[in-house]
Amino acid sequence: MKNIKKLILFTIFTCSAAQLFAQKASWIWYPGDLDIYMSNVMQNRRTERGSFFPVFWKMDSHYVLVDFHKEFNLAQSEEVKLFVEGTYNVKIDGQAIAGFPKSIQIPAGKHKLSLKVYNQANVPAIFVQGKTVASDETWLTTFEDKEWIDASGKTSDKSGTTFVSAGSWNLTDPTKLPSQFKLPVVAQSAIKIEKVNNGVISDFGKETFGFIKVHGLKGKGRLSIYYGESKEEALSTDKCETLDYLDINLLQKKDSIMPLSKAFRYVNYQSEGSVSADSVSMLYEYAPVTERGSFKSSDSELNKIYDVAKYTFHLNTREFFIDGIKRDRWVWSGDAYQSYLMNYYSFFDAPTVKRTLLAQRGKDPVTAHINTIMDYSFYWFLGIYDYYKFTGDQKFVQDIYPRMQSLITYIDGRKNKNGLLEWMPGDWIFIDWADKLSKDGEVSFEQLLYARSLETMALCAKLANDTQGAVKYDQQAKVLKAKIFELYWNQQKSALVHSRIDDKQTDNVTRYANMFGIFFDYFTPEQKSAVKENVLLNDKVAKITTPYMRFYELEALCAMGEQPYVLKEMKNYWGGMLKLGATSFWEEYNPDKKGTEHLAMYGRPFGKSLCHAWGASPIYLLGKYYLGVQPTTPGYETYTIEPNLGGLEWMEGIVPTANGDISVYCSKKEIKVSSPTGVGKLKIKSKTKPVVRGVEVKEVSKGIYEVTIEKGKNYSVKYSG
Repeated sequence: MKNIKKLILFTIFTCSAAQLFAQKASWIWYPGDLDIYMSNVMQNRRTERGSFFPVFWKMDSHYVLVDFHKEFNLAQSEEVKLFVEGTYNVKIDGQAIAGFPKSIQIPAGKHKLSLKVYNQANVPAIFVQGKTVASDETWLTTFEDKEWIDASGKTSDKSGTTFVSAGSWNLTDPTKLPSQFKLPVVAQSAIKIEKVNNGVISDFGKETFGFIKVHGLKGKGRLSIYYGESKEEALSTDKCETLDYLDINLLQKKDSIMPLSKAFRYVNYQSEGSVSADSVSMLYEYAPVTERGSFKSSDSELNKIYDVAKYTFHLNTREFFIDGIKRDRWVWSGDAYQSYLMNYYSFFDAPTVKRTLLAQRGKDPVTAHINTIMDYSFYWFLGIYDYYKFTGDQKFVQDIYPRMQSLITYIDGRKNKNGLLEWMPGDWIFIDWADKLSKDGEVSFEQLLYARSLETMALCAKLANDTQGAVKYDQQAKVLKAKIFELYWNQQKSALVHSRIDDKQTDNVTRYANMFGIFFDYFTPEQKSAVKENVLLNDKVAKITTPYMRFYELEALCAMGEQPYVLKEMKNYWGGMLKLGATSFWEEYNPDKKGTEHLAMYGRPFGKSLCHAWGASPIYLLGKYYLGVQPTTPGYETYTIEPNLGGLEWMEGIVPTANGDISVYCSKKEIKVSSPTGVGKLKIKSKTKPVVRGVEVKEVSKGIYEVTIEKGKNYSVKYSG
């Protein structure tokens, strides 16, 4: 490139597919940097009624100067193509090559190829492609610059510079720069158009997301576009949450695409002056994930709930897992944690999990909780624990472990004199959207999440070969768990109380800590039974109205074997939204509300999100607790299948894993299973001993039987349910 005064240099070199893809290469960068950069771009697209609406927390940025290198031992000389986003130098064995080469020749033998890239505006990134030399996550990278010249004049890395594995999203097209990454779009049309008052209402049939395209725009004046998840919102020109204004002066008809994607079902456009438009359509924007998981049963309403849940979840799966498509479109940790779990039973899209975890965490130093919310920091740790459990990806845990250490150190530094956590300036204790929910004092729910996070640290320390850390975090977790039951368990109430104030238990019992204690397996069997009766099935304890916490409440009940009860609750709660015409599931649903009250939240008539990721939890519940599939060792090396019809006549479905899909069919008389991975244990409750041709059936307790499932085989089990 001749103009080297430019701050950024983009090198794009065209060559044949045979040359490019001799060995698969990918764009690489400093790990986490593109995740942080793209999350900043996405989260700062939010607007409310045309005004820019930035996030509530500190935003980090990418490193602007990054070194990439790898050593190769070549059998013969090799030409290597270079694609770089940024201004760069290239070195072979420490010797710089003049200019900004688009290709280099590496001699035969052992050599070290290094590129150092500067880019203030975008993430420094490289794509290196030769016959055997290719950029991927095995390359090492650093943002430090401690390279020095020793007495012999040769470069050395003896300064203690920390090198880490490069980051990658598997972007394998060298002509498409990482900073230009976009989700794909497809054109769609409205299914109904009608004139209302001074506008034209286009109904796209269901909740959707994308860019509005105006056709045949002409004239002088303003075109106003009002978006609505409901028709009422689109018609409310002064209260709808999102809108676009186009001031135009066009003599000839022209099509125009709005610059920002929006959530809507209805679009209301109105003209001022001499402006006219023929129609509007949309470019539907979506994440190109594969729908692998499935569920179908004898209950048609439940099937509809599952399908709408999956659609809701897909809409909220974008570059990252976000909260809702209309309002925030931010990477909230609590929302994302539930998305991870739904993802493992639907798309099994590991890259989006990793991207979201990296984007949430950001950079050191830690100056606040993730999203400023104490419980959201803990969900971040739990997300890593579950990611390893479902995928078995130890490398990611090792890579992210230093960022785990610095966050837990920050949290440890905020304990009070009792060794517990409570509100401090700058904190937001969220828990749930609930009226009259106290956040004062030492809240038991926060301590419970803290204990689980310490257990996660102990596990990840072992994976990262931090023996001392593993011992330390394990001991901290045990001490805190003992303290929780010493300070919060109330024998008379047979439950954990909600909080302590001035070193004394409050009388308040809520569902939160108690239901988490069940599926964390922190309670004794006697305590579990007591909590189920005195808290979870007790109408005197304040009810939960958000899908966010219903997720955990119903999981706790499923873990206690209450699938028939949970089935009724799913049909009442999510089915209740469907009866009101929902085409995706909401941020909050209270069956006591009427009419447009369902659309209001945060003191605004249309403030509620009608497509919220946490509303899609039936995906997870049906996969884990009805089909009954879950890993018992990381990556489904071993797993259990424990079908529970919960009152259904039959059900069938697929649960995806990293190595293929587990298929389950269950009726009251037969169970069919096939799996391509690991070794499974099919657990069956039966009045008589099940029959499986050529396979041993073990009775592990009265009425409970087990069959070992080997990969690649099909099993048909006759039993008496």
